Amino acid sequence: MPASYGYKVLPAIRQGNLTVFPVVAATSHDTREFLTLDEGLKSGEVVVTESGSVRGLVRGRPTPAPDTGAQVNQLVLVNNSRRPLVLLAGEIVTGGKQDRVIGADRIIPAESDPIDLGVFCVEPGRWTGSSMQFGTAGPPAPMALPSVRNKAMAAKNQQQVWAEVGRAREQAAVAAPAAANGLSQTTSLAQVMDNDEVKRKLDSVANPIQHNYSSVIRQLRNQNAVGVVVAVSGRIVWADLFASTDLLEKYWPKLVRSYAAEAVITRAKGGEASLSEAQAFLSRMEGRHQTVNSEPGVYRHTEIAGDGFRAFELTSLLPKTGFDVHVAKMAE
Repeated sequence: MPASYGYKVLPAIRQGNLTVFPVVAATSHDTREFLTLDEGLKSGEVVVTESGSVRGLVRGRPTPAPDTGAQVNQLVLVNNSRRPLVLLAGEIVTGGKQDRVIGADRIIPAESDPIDLGVFCVEPGRWTGSSMQFGTAGPPAPMALPSVRNKAMAAKNQQQVWAEVGRAREQAAVAAPAAANGLSQTTSLAQVMDNDEVKRKLDSVANPIQHNYSSVIRQLRNQNAVGVVVAVSGRIVWADLFASTDLLEKYWPKLVRSYAAEAVITRAKGGEASLSEAQAFLSRMEGRHQTVNSEPGVYRHTEIAGDGFRAFELTSLLPKTGFDVHVAKMAE
């Protein structure tokens, strides 16, 4: 997270036990060329299938072949668009043999060949499907809770992801008792969050925050509103930061519901996180260890392990870029 970005945390927006601190930046970038997963799946220009279906993928005319080797932690993606595709860790694709969550941020070049996509299952127990293709349970497509994103991004462990999905379902049943019977019938994280009773709980937290911050974004467009620091029950847990206000606005509806879901299932009581705590959380980026994965000329993904946190930076290496498209930071 370059210091030159000059991230500044603004006074909090609070609803229930969820606190969101808007973040503005000294620098903004042109991200209009980037395509989101929601946009690509909706237009049909992005195709996601089970492994084993890749032979039938023809650019512009996706036709899945019979399943010959689906794998839990691998899907195949083709970007038929003329725009590069941004994938965020935590985005959920539904369908196939079981719902999956993207395991790491990455950029897929325009008009790509089929690529292997690292994923984690967020629907233990199902391994059937009438179609090998994936869509989203949106709009917007669901984003996994920060606690689930943590297990996918930092732990990178399927068993821990499943355990966190199970915990979320159990806690959702406690938070919305009228939904308990329905929740017992599914193992899908997307379906848990789409349950009518759970949605009502989420709406009560997410809608005021979404409305208030959307107003903030409009007011602060010239100041480069680019992200948020998130606290639940007085504890700072997460930050999401983008290269531009435009990109933040595209992801904001799904992000705010993921934060609200974390708040709804969190029973611990706490005080209120302060502005100074949020600014300090954002400012600490010196790590003990860095891990870098990259695709030359496309993107670099940097994982920073620090004292009490992990941060993940997705840097575009495409022509005329060279900036961080997305930065996520989690408390540990």
